[in-house]
Amino acid sequence: MTSLDSATNPAHELPDVSQLVVGVLGGTGDQGRGLALRLAKAGQQVIIGSRDAARAQASADAIGHGVRGADNATTARESDIVIVAVPWDGHGATLTALREELAGKIVVDCVNPLGFDKQGAYALVPEEGSAAQQAAALLPDSRVTAAFHHLSAVLLQDESIERIDTDVMVLGEERAATDIVQALAGRIPGMRGVFAGRLRNAHQVESLVANLISVNRRYKAHAGLRITDV
Repeated sequence: MTSLDSATNPAHELPDVSQLVVGVLGGTGDQGRGLALRLAKAGQQVIIGSRDAARAQASADAIGHGVRGADNATTARESDIVIVAVPWDGHGATLTALREELAGKIVVDCVNPLGFDKQGAYALVPEEGSAAQQAAALLPDSRVTAAFHHLSAVLLQDESIERIDTDVMVLGEERAATDIVQALAGRIPGMRGVFAGRLRNAHQVESLVANLISVNRRYKAHAGLRITDV
């Protein structure tokens, strides 16, 4: 590959992540289960975490494909990459409790701070600016990124669907970490990881989920995103 090819085709530079262990905190929820299933089917080693190890193992058994279950601390400790898919109201407390276990790890925050009322979903604004920025503040020794916000849990969990045609916007401060997360997204058939800026830009990515929920309700769909001309 020439230097010109390298510059114009950054996807070619993405690392091989096939041997990395992926932990999913909140792996018993819909989004976490779906991500665990898709990554495991792609050949990734996956551990799902929960506050209750037995509940995590039961969920892992239901998913199959070699997925293991453990308590959150064990999941964080034994994983190379940790996806945070916990409910927003437990986000801060969960990460604070796992600060030591997550030190040095790539943390992928996919939490969307949302509220709901009679008019539908709307974005919340955390004090730190976004869920990802809250994670970065709480985990100063971790390599925090943000990704996987716009995926339909219904599609993720439906094994009759072989491909999920969508782009995954990846944000972070460190190129090496975002490259790894982009490569991880690309392991799932139909998906592509696209770098989308630093963590200060995470709020609008997280809040866009409120718009997608409105789209899905109006059109009875499971909408995703595609970035054009990239």
